[in-house]
Amino acid sequence: MSIAANNPNLKSWVEVPANSDFPIQNLPFGIFKTNQLKPRVGVRIGNFVLDLKALFVLGYLENLPFEGSDFDCNYLNCLMSKGKKATRELRNRISKLLDENQQDLQKNLHHLEQLLISIDQVEMCMPVQIGDYTDFYSSREHATNVGMMFRDPANALLPNWLWIPVGYHGRASSVILSGEAIHRPKGQIKPDPSADPIFAPCRNLDFELETAFITFDGKPLGDSISTEEAEDFIFGMVLFNDWSARDIQTWEYVPLGPFLAKNFASSISAWIVTLDALEPFKVATPAQEPEVLSYLKYEGLKSYDINLEVAILPENNVETVISRSNFKYMYWNMAQQLAHHTVNGCNVRCGDLMGSGTISGPTEDSYGSMLELAWKGTKPLKMNDGSERKFIQDNDTVIMRGFSSKDGVRIGFGEVSSKVLPAK
Repeated sequence: MSIAANNPNLKSWVEVPANSDFPIQNLPFGIFKTNQLKPRVGVRIGNFVLDLKALFVLGYLENLPFEGSDFDCNYLNCLMSKGKKATRELRNRISKLLDENQQDLQKNLHHLEQLLISIDQVEMCMPVQIGDYTDFYSSREHATNVGMMFRDPANALLPNWLWIPVGYHGRASSVILSGEAIHRPKGQIKPDPSADPIFAPCRNLDFELETAFITFDGKPLGDSISTEEAEDFIFGMVLFNDWSARDIQTWEYVPLGPFLAKNFASSISAWIVTLDALEPFKVATPAQEPEVLSYLKYEGLKSYDINLEVAILPENNVETVISRSNFKYMYWNMAQQLAHHTVNGCNVRCGDLMGSGTISGPTEDSYGSMLELAWKGTKPLKMNDGSERKFIQDNDTVIMRGFSSKDGVRIGFGEVSSKVLPAK
């Protein structure tokens, strides 16, 4: 697919620092506010936010299927409700306006003062109003590692894992924006296998390195989305830290799966990178054996080459990168996840969030959770400040970053960051 805004030769008249996550080829969408402006839609370019409400009012978005209220909105749902074709046209128009060879906007200094706002002058807001949140379990490496730890190592994967994109329904109300701290959760844990459970703060707090995709409105209840159609129903992606209380989960997850172990918080990044912007970074999905059922079959490239890293920042501000992974390792791709989610007639809605599941690679330094990196606490990680970690400690900040790179173009997500405060 050829999308005009993805041309690797494009350069913007807006200064974009070297190695920025936000060149003209990205143009991710978010919601921002300032001391003077209430929440509204913005697009990131370099170290600036382009105010789309002002851009509309000043007449630069004429002949596009949008109204002023689509940009003067607390969430991107209004804009996303117009669908894939409309948001693609909008991104292409913005790209043209920011192109160094186009004069319409860059020569109008009076307008630029109203439209471009330095990133250090804005406060980012939750980008979408999330109606429903589903979390998948789609990394073969992660599922195998967990199976080896807690079940028979010779049969690490459960019998259904290679047949269906396993998932569960999460809690949308506790999805929070990057920068918001969380408190260590409390619940029932069973530190002594031979004794009764106790109520206490979680002792084995973990992160899960994930991405998530945000949907447009799907089909009516009873209809299904095919793998061929799936990407037309996906607006874009964010970085996603699906916090996990491992000791609470160990006790509660039989027979129905995680509950209090997961519903206390999940953190997302502020900028939604459109699936269109990620188009140049498509790669093949890992080989799937046994052959999948017909509704999960697909054609073409459906996975994405996205470099990911996780860092821990203690209170002393000495950061340690503890994992480097890649989204391309995922066994089940997003098209298959959405097709499976809807094959029974389930209706997805604009702003629904679909977590990838923990993203683990094939090597020990590419695992996507502390559970794996420290191997259930038996291999503590050495931090750059000389300390060790088996799980996340109070006052640690967990930071996840992600970007794709090809043909001299880097498309990034920024970061998702959250500090862990002591239990209340």
